[in-house]
Amino acid sequence: MSTADRLIESTQDLLWERGYVGTSPKAIQQRAGAGQGSMYHHFSGKPDLALAAIRRAAEQMRATAEACFSAPGTAYDRIRAYLLREREVLRGCPIGRLTMDPDIIADPALREPVTETLDWLRARLTQIVAEGVERGEFDAGLDPERTAASVVATIQGGYVVARAAGSTAPFDAAVQGLLDLLATRAPRRPAP
Repeated sequence: MSTADRLIESTQDLLWERGYVGTSPKAIQQRAGAGQGSMYHHFSGKPDLALAAIRRAAEQMRATAEACFSAPGTAYDRIRAYLLREREVLRGCPIGRLTMDPDIIADPALREPVTETLDWLRARLTQIVAEGVERGEFDAGLDPERTAASVVATIQGGYVVARAAGSTAPFDAAVQGLLDLLATRAPRRPAP
């Protein structure tokens, strides 16, 4: 792994653990095993490195989600795969947690990849729900945009309540509750 990649990966981890203010250049360098000269050779400063780390986290989140979304199966199956995929629930979402960081939100450049990723996630889920409605997998009254927003809110809110409880149980219950609701939106088929 290159020095630049080690610096980015270390910054990703530190942002996830400590937030922007708690992520010092010294802590980044120590975790990456890189000197100050190396850091400033690759990045103009902490904001530039943080932006690279946030962009990488956003790309990784999109790739992981897209693997679920583009898998074979019904719309419900793909949403279910996304909701049930392996996560570090008690650490929270590496992108969602940044929305609570005032320094990230106050900086338009740092906030942009966070906003773009959450917007992409809602848009992609909207497409999948719309496909499900179009194919008759969900009833015609299910609103794709509102449903997508509910999926994203369930995941992000689930992280928050799980962290507060110190247990994954609230997250798991929220996900299962949403899946139960989605399953009830499938058209009833007469018994054979």
